[in-house]
Amino acid sequence: MYELYEWNHAVLAPFRAVADATRTFYQNPLNPLSQTEMGRTVAAMAELFERTTRVYEKPEWMIHDTLVDGLRVPVVDRTVLAKPFANLVHFERALPPGRRADPRFLIVAPMSGHYATLLRGTVEALLPYGDIYITDWIDARLVPLAAGRFDLDDYVDYVIEMLHFLGPDTHVIGVCQPAVPVMMAAARMAHEEDAAAPATMTLMGGPIDTRVNPTGVNRLAESKGIDWFRDNVVMKVPFPHPGFLRDVYPGFLQLTGFMSMNLDRHLIAHKDFFWHLVKNDGDSAEKHRVFYDEYNAVMDLTAEFYLQTVEEVFIKHSLPKGEITHRGLRLDMGKITQTALLTVEGENDDISGVGQTEAAQTLCRNIPDDMRVHYLQPKVGHYGVFNGSRFRAEIAPRIVDFALTHGLEARARRAASAGSAPAAPASKDAAAAPAESDPAPAGDKASVPAEAMMDLAPPVDPIELAAEAAEMRAVEFGHPQGVEDEVSAKGASGLMKALRKVKRKS
Repeated sequence: MYELYEWNHAVLAPFRAVADATRTFYQNPLNPLSQTEMGRTVAAMAELFERTTRVYEKPEWMIHDTLVDGLRVPVVDRTVLAKPFANLVHFERALPPGRRADPRFLIVAPMSGHYATLLRGTVEALLPYGDIYITDWIDARLVPLAAGRFDLDDYVDYVIEMLHFLGPDTHVIGVCQPAVPVMMAAARMAHEEDAAAPATMTLMGGPIDTRVNPTGVNRLAESKGIDWFRDNVVMKVPFPHPGFLRDVYPGFLQLTGFMSMNLDRHLIAHKDFFWHLVKNDGDSAEKHRVFYDEYNAVMDLTAEFYLQTVEEVFIKHSLPKGEITHRGLRLDMGKITQTALLTVEGENDDISGVGQTEAAQTLCRNIPDDMRVHYLQPKVGHYGVFNGSRFRAEIAPRIVDFALTHGLEARARRAASAGSAPAAPASKDAAAAPAESDPAPAGDKASVPAEAMMDLAPPVDPIELAAEAAEMRAVEFGHPQGVEDEVSAKGASGLMKALRKVKRKS
């Protein structure tokens, strides 16, 4: 089937070229027909045909600046760690020298068909308040066979290696599918008493326990069985791609599955796009282009990773049953005690049902109660859990607040004020001493280690501190400083109000 798909794309190439030329001709302002309804209709038909038959390339990040403390600063994305199947990308912000450090976040993007750029909105929302890194997974059809296999164990190894690279006091975020390997990585590092274990772990819309409130995706996996997936969706990469002969789960099959789940919505969206073009509604048409340029760009997954994930997560439910293993070691989620846990779900999520991600709270039974939070976002589906206006206004501030509250530096400050021993160092290169014994279960405060006791002290209020800083920045802009002062002052004032609004709601 993969060869048929490639052949079909090649056959349609001349027709796409003609359609693109037709669209250009009828949209040319020098052509009188471009100003008529007939001309716009022909151009709309040509563009719709070209877009629905195109193979979309990996999108660019297109994040060039952000607002920090009311000032607009440049942003550059750089690859800081290169692996055969993923790159670690850092979004470097041009901050003033001597400014305090922001929380360091590792966003583990889904490896489920779409590129990591699908989380562009997630990165943009967190950039004003954090030092952001993200896993940029590589299309499996571009990885030669000589690079070896990549399965679920390798995925966990990648997460652990990236946490080692970033060092202690890193806050890891697993969005959707990575929730499971992120939990596995945290558990493995807890087993090893690893100093680089994440300070906080945020799981968003992830399939931790798919037995809870199962969705159509969950029921399909259970009804078919792993042999059906192995026989029907695994294919070899055709020539002349670099990954020639590698067994993969093709991205175009995943995209077909996504589309079929809400086919009526996609058909309506394309119909509306056509009429927006005819009516010369450029803004609405451009929003459609931006969304589908991202949504239609898909990548292949290695067959071993895909099949292992389907079997362990959706069919055998190995994680909630306590049977999940990494490199032969059975992982006990109860070993996670020093990593604070935030779980986030969407009320209308039709991919990971309500309760599936919250199950992590039960599995991580030995995390103290004051180091765990669950949040259910009303009126959002799966995509809205990590993108969109409600994510920016309601979810992102909670993630930042959680990181500021439970970072190692915050724990050390609370420990100092309570007279306890200091926590592990927050420096990227510093190493914390391993614990001498396993921590006691949550609730037994007399036997809880000093690191956990730190969180029993009254916490600082990071939202109020951030709001005050934004307010002071807004006042400073009363004096000309050669920057767009009025706009920046409004940005600082708006940030202050947004932060305090979140505080009132929480």
